[in-house]
Amino acid sequence: MVAFITGATGFAGSFVAEELLRRGYTVRCLTRATSSLQWLEGLPVERALGSLSDAASLEKAVEGADVIVHIAGLTAARNREEFFQGNHIGTKNLLAAARKSAPNLKRFLHLSSLTVCGPAQSLDRPIVESDPCKPLTAYGESKKAAEDEVNALRDVMPVTIIRAPAIYGQRDTAIFDYFKAVNQGIAALIGFDDKRLSLIHAEDLARGIADAVESPKAVGETYFLADEPFYSWVEITDVTKAALQKKNVLTLRLPHGIVMGVAGVSEFFGKFSSKPPVFNYEKGIDFVQKYWIGSVEKAKRDFGYASELGIERGIPKTIAWYKENKWL
Repeated sequence: MVAFITGATGFAGSFVAEELLRRGYTVRCLTRATSSLQWLEGLPVERALGSLSDAASLEKAVEGADVIVHIAGLTAARNREEFFQGNHIGTKNLLAAARKSAPNLKRFLHLSSLTVCGPAQSLDRPIVESDPCKPLTAYGESKKAAEDEVNALRDVMPVTIIRAPAIYGQRDTAIFDYFKAVNQGIAALIGFDDKRLSLIHAEDLARGIADAVESPKAVGETYFLADEPFYSWVEITDVTKAALQKKNVLTLRLPHGIVMGVAGVSEFFGKFSSKPPVFNYEKGIDFVQKYWIGSVEKAKRDFGYASELGIERGIPKTIAWYKENKWL
């Protein structure tokens, strides 16, 4: 079984590559000539040179694939057009290549995002897959457009969509900034309300993705994957402090207005940088929401999904890796 993966050179995608290798797949990874292969070093993967914007390279890359797992996408961009080019058009191009060059495809799995749906309205009513989508940002809208492309082919291709919440774990550089701040003795909490969020470690996400790929029930379906508890930032901070063995951590509550102001300033100065800022005004919008929570009941029912780590094991494991690799 040949599994073709986009985004395998990145954080989450590299865990998916490892998981599929463990299950006996031949793993082929889409890479650019300039791609860093540090997270794939030593793994017996095939390398297919190409780009989501290059139709001809995609057609060659997916030839003979039994499974396609589409992880790649933009989480930071300078504007709406960049998000749509990377997330919507890239997915559309990959689907077209799969139809043309992978006629025996057994599954096309697309990794989407909880931001497609927007936040839940209350703690006792997490978002479920059948809820109408109400994305708040251009990123969420671009991922929704990508989902629409996938769903448009559900009658002619065995597709599955996985919506992930915030992902953390070894190799991550985004939520790493939070761990670094706590290690330096500062924990910044946004707002004065009791925010809750769904969270998942990359290893649990990879297992869930592989299980969905192999489940007949998942054909044509969409699922949330996450830890079952909905965490507060206070809980996350407490586990992080314990893992770092930090007792004296200053907790700061940042009003929403300050968060949005900092986000705006970061976005402005990011225009003069070679890379788009990770934290911009749209990220600020996401951060001030109260309930980024999604139900995993459907995934549990259809293919037995269950997270194995949770923050109690996942955060210490992540921090141990950061220390071992001299990130902390």
